[in-house]
Amino acid sequence: MHVNNKLFALDIGTRSVVGIILEEADGHYEAVDIMVREHKERSMLDGQIHDVLSVSEIITEIKEALEVSHGPLTKVCVAAAGRALKTEQSKVAVDISGKPMFSKQDILHLELSAVQQAQAAVAGEKNNEHHYYCVGYSVLYYQLDGEGIGSLIDQRGNEASVEIIATFLPKVVVESLLAALDRAGLEMDALTLEPIAAINVLIPASMRRLNVALVDIGAGTSDIALTDSGTVIAYGMVPVAGDEITEAVSDEFLLDFPLAEKAKRDLLVNQSITITDILGFETEVSKDEAVERIAPAIDRLAGTIGEEILKLNGNKPPKAVMLVGGGSLTPDLPRRLAAMLNLPENRVAIRGLDAINSVSFAAHITKGPELVTPIGIAIAAKQSPVQYHTVHVNGQPVRLFEVNKLTVGDCLLAAGIKMNKLYGRPGLAKIVSLNGKNVTIPGKHGQQPVLLKNGIPCSFDDQVDGGDQLTVQKGEDGVRPELTLGDLIGDLPSKMVIINGQRYEVSAKMTCNNLPASMSKPVEDRDEIIFEMPDTIESILKELNLAEMLNDTRPFLIKIDGIQHKVTEFMGKMFVNGLEAKLQTKIDHLDNIRFEKGKKPTLRRLVEKLGVPATESMPIFFNGQQFQLEQELIQFSRGGTKLGMNERIHSGDLLTTKQKNVQPFIFQDLFNFVQFEIPTDSRGFTLLKNGEKAGFDDRLAPGDELNITFENPMVLK
Repeated sequence: MHVNNKLFALDIGTRSVVGIILEEADGHYEAVDIMVREHKERSMLDGQIHDVLSVSEIITEIKEALEVSHGPLTKVCVAAAGRALKTEQSKVAVDISGKPMFSKQDILHLELSAVQQAQAAVAGEKNNEHHYYCVGYSVLYYQLDGEGIGSLIDQRGNEASVEIIATFLPKVVVESLLAALDRAGLEMDALTLEPIAAINVLIPASMRRLNVALVDIGAGTSDIALTDSGTVIAYGMVPVAGDEITEAVSDEFLLDFPLAEKAKRDLLVNQSITITDILGFETEVSKDEAVERIAPAIDRLAGTIGEEILKLNGNKPPKAVMLVGGGSLTPDLPRRLAAMLNLPENRVAIRGLDAINSVSFAAHITKGPELVTPIGIAIAAKQSPVQYHTVHVNGQPVRLFEVNKLTVGDCLLAAGIKMNKLYGRPGLAKIVSLNGKNVTIPGKHGQQPVLLKNGIPCSFDDQVDGGDQLTVQKGEDGVRPELTLGDLIGDLPSKMVIINGQRYEVSAKMTCNNLPASMSKPVEDRDEIIFEMPDTIESILKELNLAEMLNDTRPFLIKIDGIQHKVTEFMGKMFVNGLEAKLQTKIDHLDNIRFEKGKKPTLRRLVEKLGVPATESMPIFFNGQQFQLEQELIQFSRGGTKLGMNERIHSGDLLTTKQKNVQPFIFQDLFNFVQFEIPTDSRGFTLLKNGEKAGFDDRLAPGDELNITFENPMVLK
C-alpha cells in the first residue's frame, strides 16, 4: 500500500497550540501523533495573533518535539481564525425585459455584482481599516419577477435577482499567521478556514440540507457555523468560551487561574475535587456542588452562544447543534444550551473524533472534541486549500486569496472593477401613453463586456493561474428602440365569442394621437395610443348591438304596500363556460356565454319567496282522490285591480294588500276545486262526509272523506 508523506497541521488557538501528524493512504487518514502546548502569555486575543514572537516560540517547541519521532518538518497546514471571518448577505436585481435570454455569463455577472456589494458593505462597517478578501460565497436563491426559481439560465421576464451570502477575511489575519510560521522555520503547505475545517469533517455536503449549527468552543471564543438547504449559510463568533468558566471557578473557590483551569478539567472526570485556595485552605468539593456554584457562568455561556445561533439562523432554532472544542466539555452545557434554544436535550450533543469516519487514531491518542478542529485542518487544508496568486488586470498586478479555484470574476473583484459598470448601458427609452397609462419601452440592452485572458476571449468563470494577464473592456451601449404599433401591440386583436350557441367576432379599435392608425406606423416618444378591446359581457353585447339580452338580467324590483323588495329568483342569469357570471365578467377568446331566464314571476311565487302567508289550504279526499282546498288570506291589488295568485307580475309593479275575512272551509267550497257532470237522468243525490250524510254548510276538517252519490253513476273530470 502506498503511503503519502506525513501531513503536519497546527491549530493555533487562544489558549493553546495543537500540533498533529497524519498519514494518508488511499484516501484514509491515520492520526499518528498529537502534541499540545499552552501559550506562556496572552499572545493571542480572540484567535488573532497579537505577539508573533511568542506564538512562533510555541510553534517551534511543538515542531521540534514532533521532529524527534517523525523527522524534519518543513511544511505545515494551518487555518485562519474563524472568528475573524465576516459574513454578509447581499441582493442584486437587474432589468431583463426585452433581453433575448438570460445566459450563464449573465448569471455569473449578477452573482459577482452581489458579492461586490457585500464586500463594500463589509469594508464600510470597518471604515476600510482592513482589506477584506472574499473567501467564498453561496447563492441563497434566484428570483424571476419576484418569484423564486431554480435556475435563471434561458429564462425570460422583466427582472432577475440573486441573493448571496459571502464570507470575507481580513488580510492581516493571514499576514500575521505567515510571519509566525516563518519565524518557526515552517512553510505554509496549505491554508484553510477553521469553520470550514470543522464542518468538512463533521457535516459533509450530503448533510448540509439540514439546518444544523456547529459550535467550536475554545478558550477565548466560540465559533459558530450554520448549514441549511445544502450549503453553509452563516458564520459567527462570540467572545465567550472556556475561559469564562475557568474565571468562575477561580472566583468561587479563590483559586489562581492555572489552578482553576486544572480544577475545571478535573470536574470532567471526577465526582469530587480537592482544591487549595490562595489562603492555603484545602477543601473537597463534590461535582454537583461545584457545577451549582458556577451555574451562572455556564448559563451565560449557553445564553450567549444560543443568542448568536438564533441571530444567524433568522431568529429560529436549528434542527440540531454539534459541540466541539475543549470548551464543549463544560459540565451541563449541552442541556442548558438545549433549554435556551427550546430543543430536546438529545438535539444538542458533543461530537468527538469518533464522529470522523475517515480517520483512525494511534492507541496513545485520547479522542476528544478538542481535537476535531486540528484533524479537520489537516484534511480540509489538503482537500480545499486556500492559496495566494498574483495576476494582472488591465496591466495592474492583483494579489488574490482563494479557497477552491480562482476565476476571472474573482480577479475583477479583487482589482476593484465595478461589476455593475461592465455591461453597456441600455439605450434611451421611449415613453408612450397606452389607453391612458404611461408605458416605457426600454432601449436595446447593452452588450456584455469583452474579457480576455492572455489575449484569448474568456468568461467570468474561467479558471486563472498565477501570472495570467487579464484584460476587460466595457460592453457597448445599447440604442434607442425602433418599433411600430404592430411591434408594440402585435396583430390587431380580435376575439371570437359564442352567445347562446351563435358565434360572433369582436374586433379592437386603435387610434394614435386621436387619429386612426395602422399597425405599421412607427412609435414615437410621447405618442398617445388608444387601444380598446371589449372585454366584458356588457361591453361585448353593446358592441354587437345585443344589449337587449341584458333586460332579463336586470334586478327584479317590486313594491308591496310601499316597501320595495328585490326578487333574484325572477332575474335571468348569465353563464360563461358553465360558470355563473356578472356583467363585468372578463371574456376571453372562444368563451361560451349563455343566458338563462329566471322563473316566471307570478303572485304565488312572489309570496312564497317573501314568506308571506297569503293563502290557507286544507287537504281533503273526494271520491278517494286527494284535493287541496285553498282560500286567500290577503287580497293583492295592482292599480285597483284585484290579482289572483296565478297572475303574472312585472318588475316595477306597485301592489297593495288587504286582509280578508276568513271563514272555515265548508262542504260547498269543494265545488270550487272539483268539476263533475251530473247525470241527466239522475233522480237525486246525497252528500256524505266520512260516510255520513252532510249538508252544503257542514264544516270540514283536514283529511275528511267526501262523497256525492247519485242513483245513476257520475263521471268525474
